[in-house]
Amino acid sequence: MRRTPGAARAYILCTAAGAGLLALPALVPGAGTPWNTVALLAALCLASELAARWSRPGGAVAAGGGAFFPLLLAAAFLLPPAAAVLVPVPGALAGVVDRPPVTARRVWRAAHLAAAVGAASWVHVALGGPAALGGTGDGAGGGPPPDLPYALVPAGAAALAFGLLLAALDGGILVTAERVAARHAWRGPATRSMGPHVVHGCAALMTAVLWRSSYGPLSALVVLLPMYISSWVFAQYHRQHAAHRATIRALVQAVDIKDGYTRGHSERVGRASELIAGELGMEGERAEALRFAGVLHDVGKLGVPTRILRKEGPLTPQERRAVELHPEYGHEIVRGIGFLDEARAAILHHHERLDGSGYPYGLAGDEIPEFARVVAVADAFDAMTSTRSYRRGRPVPAAVRELERCAGSQFDPRMVRALVRALDRHGWSAATTTVTSDEQPAGLPGQGTADDTTATGAAADRPGLTR
Repeated sequence: MRRTPGAARAYILCTAAGAGLLALPALVPGAGTPWNTVALLAALCLASELAARWSRPGGAVAAGGGAFFPLLLAAAFLLPPAAAVLVPVPGALAGVVDRPPVTARRVWRAAHLAAAVGAASWVHVALGGPAALGGTGDGAGGGPPPDLPYALVPAGAAALAFGLLLAALDGGILVTAERVAARHAWRGPATRSMGPHVVHGCAALMTAVLWRSSYGPLSALVVLLPMYISSWVFAQYHRQHAAHRATIRALVQAVDIKDGYTRGHSERVGRASELIAGELGMEGERAEALRFAGVLHDVGKLGVPTRILRKEGPLTPQERRAVELHPEYGHEIVRGIGFLDEARAAILHHHERLDGSGYPYGLAGDEIPEFARVVAVADAFDAMTSTRSYRRGRPVPAAVRELERCAGSQFDPRMVRALVRALDRHGWSAATTTVTSDEQPAGLPGQGTADDTTATGAAADRPGLTR
């Protein structure tokens, strides 16, 4: 734990000490701790940690990544608080974390999960939860039936206590270890996690009722196994989605490094494309693909020589032709990225014009893919409203008037109308539309550069006009 900041080290040790004190009564001789149940639940928690570890590339899991919360809450319902604290410890200590300091992260995972389970169990006992579960817990039958729907009350309260304590402890570690400002550390996580924790509590309650019934612990797998599989699939989806975002972020950063003048432009075009998608009624994966198209529309500039992108003054015809190849370069760069789907066509055709005078293929009207027509409008709008170091951006109303003037010849009128409606509904903040650059402009005011964009002509690709 040497690499851990002193405040974080103290915080982790205090949390671990607190969890240890909660567990102490279970370790006293003659306490009557149900060790068979503790061992079985701890083994299931360890199995869930190992399964998460093996399903990740490199075998690493993030902090808390392998913990299966319905199982932990089931332990809180089935065991006394002191015994419940012990259940998550072996699995948390066995999990492989994805970055150093390894020891501190393992101890933290074990400590904060143990404390949260202990708190949930304490709340459950205080509200009469064990009696409401019914059964005998020995699988031999007999015992009172579960007291439903009252059993939902202590189970729900315990699940809320579990989630709130986890959020509180996680906020503390962000402040002490990650140096996150206190006003941000606890913002959002608690409220976002309460819904899922209530669902986890319902699944845990069903598990506990079956566990204590005449069917015994094996019947609890009827609830746990399908839910674990569903959680695993959901986690895999989110990991894949995170990988997609990381891929796009890397490509955009590469473009920004090469062409620093348009830094932030790609993200804003993605946002404007997303606004238009909303007005067109696009949802889900298609709307996301359109946002990706906006973010990556200029990725082909990676294939354009840097000296041309940063050239001072007007471009020669040969240099202009090199710039006009960037949609084709971009299409080649992303053609193997399957999740982009329709976005690839937008990257290739976002400089086509409705009247057929655009490039690279001179498509006209409905021949131009829908995504490309959206990105063309978003691209021109952001270019006109962006402030750069050598010129001020136009006000939003002026940019809108220019788009409307060119609608029907250069832009799809439907996409222009959709953007106008979206701007009326959501606005376009100055923080979103301003580009700041510490570099000197690569062109002279009024002359344009290889990627300058002004409102004149709205979006043709020649000096002073959008590319």
